[in-house]
Formats: sequence, C-alpha cells, structure tokens
Amino acid sequence: MFERFHFTKKQIGIYHRSAMRDLKIASEASVPEVSFRFAYDALLKLSIVVCAVHGLRVKSKKGHHVELISKLANFLHDIEIEVLANEMRSKRNWDLYGGGVIITPKEAKNYVRWVRLISQKAEKYFEKHPRFDI
Repeated sequence: MFERFHFTKKQIGIYHRSAMRDLKIASEASVPEVSFRFAYDALLKLSIVVCAVHGLRVKSKKGHHVELISKLANFLHDIEIEVLANEMRSKRNWDLYGGGVIITPKEAKNYVRWVRLISQKAEKYFEKHPRFDI
C-alpha cells in the first residue's frame, strides 16, 4: 500500500498547508456536511504528512484511506484515531455510495474539534521529527 519515497521539505510543507487549509474551512463552514467532509479530508492529509515525514508515499488503491488512518494512529500512538477516523470514513462512504447521511451541527462540531486535537498532536510529533518547514 506504501512505497518508499524521498519527499522534499517543500513537498511536505505543501501537504501540511493543505491539511491546515481544510481544517480551517471545516472550522468556519456553516453547513455541517461541509464541516464534516473538510475535517475528514484534513485528517487524511495529516496522515499523508506523517507518512511523508517517514518517507512513505501511499498508493491510491482500494483501502488506502484505512491504511493512512492506521499509520497515523500508529505513528501518533493513539488507537482512538483509528476508531473515530474509521467512523468518519464509514459515514463519508455511506454519504457517497449509500444515498446520503445527515451530519448534525453537533456531530460536525465534535468531529472538527477532534480533528483539531489530532492536528495539535501531529504538530508536537513534527517537532520531534523535523523534516519540513511549517
């Protein structure tokens, strides 16, 4: 699912800024489904950044979101990431392929808050593994 790849600091920084942009959009959106989708995307992008710091590039194949989530949980030593991120992934998939899911404003706020916490945890992780300039 992953291949070894040497990312430049600039490439890693671009991924990181993109994740932070998505988290900002999620935080400011007034539509719960928009907040939810951008929060989920931010989480996946943070996963990509953490993997990139370790020289891993994900291949786009069936199940690659599950693998990204698993790597993020593993590198940040937080099993809750796998549980909640997979819950988000399931809701996103049901929305895409199953005819839609309603995300309540409260759910959206909780997911955004949680992704923000994971982002903060990732920032501390990046300080210990300085491979790029934020």
